[in-house]
Amino acid sequence: MYLAPLNYDRYFKKVFSEIKIAKKFLEDFLDVEIEEIEPMPTKHKLTDAATMVEFDFRCKIGGGYVIIDMQQWYKPDVIYRFYTYHALNTALQLENLPVKSALFPDRKLRKIKDYRGIIPVITLIWMVDDNLGFSDDYVSYTMLPEKAKKFFEETDVWENPDIKERIENIMKIVENDNKGLSFLQKNRLIFAFQKNIVKNKKFAKYADWFTLAEKTLNKLNKKSDFDEYRQDEIFSELMRRLLKTDLREEDLEYIGDYETLREEINLYIEGIRDEAIKDGFNQGINQGIEQGIEQGIEQGIEQGIEQGIEQGIEQGIDHGIEQSC
Repeated sequence: MYLAPLNYDRYFKKVFSEIKIAKKFLEDFLDVEIEEIEPMPTKHKLTDAATMVEFDFRCKIGGGYVIIDMQQWYKPDVIYRFYTYHALNTALQLENLPVKSALFPDRKLRKIKDYRGIIPVITLIWMVDDNLGFSDDYVSYTMLPEKAKKFFEETDVWENPDIKERIENIMKIVENDNKGLSFLQKNRLIFAFQKNIVKNKKFAKYADWFTLAEKTLNKLNKKSDFDEYRQDEIFSELMRRLLKTDLREEDLEYIGDYETLREEINLYIEGIRDEAIKDGFNQGINQGIEQGIEQGIEQGIEQGIEQGIEQGIEQGIDHGIEQSC
């Protein structure tokens, strides 16, 4: 092994703790030019009853706050988890909101928080193995007006002769910025899929980051695997932080334990998948007697896999990983 795995939690944080690296990554992925970037605290506790929430990386750039979080393991609650992180990054701005004077019904002036000081949030989730069923490099979610959502869901709308007028009306809703409504659409929750990006091989600025990370997952990776990155100052610094020769004994133990855990999880998932397929197959045959053999088997296998994997991972893997890592 020449470089430690970038996707392992410890080294992901070690790399992105260098603000120049984080800045360049965000510029490449978001396709923007960042003039100023300010690192922000990553550990937060909201209430006495809440557990500590820790982001992998959090910063403030010109137009908003940004979280970068890496998801190595499969977790059934990943959507809810990172939506909560996304919302939390908005709520944390309450600490530093500007104060204004407001006249209350009792005709007294009081100091209150000015919520117009809240700026948009971008949450970028770097998914190592899971692709959430997508084949694209990434998927981005924003808050869309409900009428616009319904418009795109109506499959017969495109045959409507008044389609042009309807589109114009929808766009008026989308473009309405009364009292800052456009703020809602500036918030983005992005899931980037490493496996898809490496497989799709698009000529995008961000592709090199994910390809390099994928190469570091090979425990037999060697120096020549990374020759193409050496002429770039940022990537050279990134690789310097991952050099095996600079790792301590505890780092090597960490990598070994991480690899073992990863292999055990993969075997466990495959075991669950095999059992789910068997169960689903049997269920499918029974269902097929009533609804058609072919359709029943297909549905049974699909449901068996989905339920088996979700229950097994949720009850076993998720708990084990959180204790181990």
